[in-house]
Amino acid sequence: MPASARQRCHGVLAGLVTLATAAVVSLAAPAPAGAAGIWTETGSDRADPLTESQGLASVEVPANSPNRYTGIGTIPLGVSSRGWNHVGDPDASYNGYYIEPYQQDSGNSKMYRVQAPGGAWSEYVHTLGAGEAPNNSWVAISPDGQWMLSGEYGTMTRFLVFPTPGVNPSTSPSANLPQVSTVRLDHAVRDVQGCDFSGPTTLLCSSDDPEGSLFGVTKPLLQVDLSAAPGGTADVTGHVGVLRQLPLRSSCSGTFEAEGIDYDRRSGVLRVIVVSPGFCVLTDSKTYKFSRG
Repeated sequence: MPASARQRCHGVLAGLVTLATAAVVSLAAPAPAGAAGIWTETGSDRADPLTESQGLASVEVPANSPNRYTGIGTIPLGVSSRGWNHVGDPDASYNGYYIEPYQQDSGNSKMYRVQAPGGAWSEYVHTLGAGEAPNNSWVAISPDGQWMLSGEYGTMTRFLVFPTPGVNPSTSPSANLPQVSTVRLDHAVRDVQGCDFSGPTTLLCSSDDPEGSLFGVTKPLLQVDLSAAPGGTADVTGHVGVLRQLPLRSSCSGTFEAEGIDYDRRSGVLRVIVVSPGFCVLTDSKTYKFSRG
């Protein structure tokens, strides 16, 4: 995933202009007709730039588990020293398996690092298929736990489907993790940074789209409705719609970066990380919280 352009902070006045502009853009871009519910912002927490800047996941098993986050500071030295130097948006299955997606600067593979509910870690490597981008931005585990969706960065019309490593009995750390099918999208998406299942056939996705030409807004929150639950070798289609623009508020002006996403089915709370521009990445990057109206 390319690094975002970073500009210096212009002070309090520029921050006020940024706030006003973001508010106007947000009001000018309501959810489209037919969108399933309106996601309303309900709060936010500071996102640490080292350990909470790439992704997040709520963990149901074991009970009372804390939320998990990823960032450059969460990559173990033993992992980064082998070339896996970027971690994306993770997910946790409903039976407690936790999965982080990794990519490297060069090579022909991706890696999925899996922690079992008992705490043991294992690694599953996927050799790139023909035409597959090396980016490994996110994972989303299906509600039945058996299948895992994964996304490529850039402008794409598909998501990739794998057996969930460590959960699906067909997988092994000693064997290549195969792509088994594809979600074929009816509308192109750009720079998707995270997706999470909010139901058996519904995905919520955060896009870092800087252009706004695909859906009329930059940095959109997307909903993808699948024609069927993913599974096995059968491809499914995905209908893509835009729900809203993600919040873009900071004391610095410049380019924001939308990052990972998490939907907690226990509370119905949706959370999305938005990294601030310039040196405000250190001070006011946020994990925003939303509820469905």
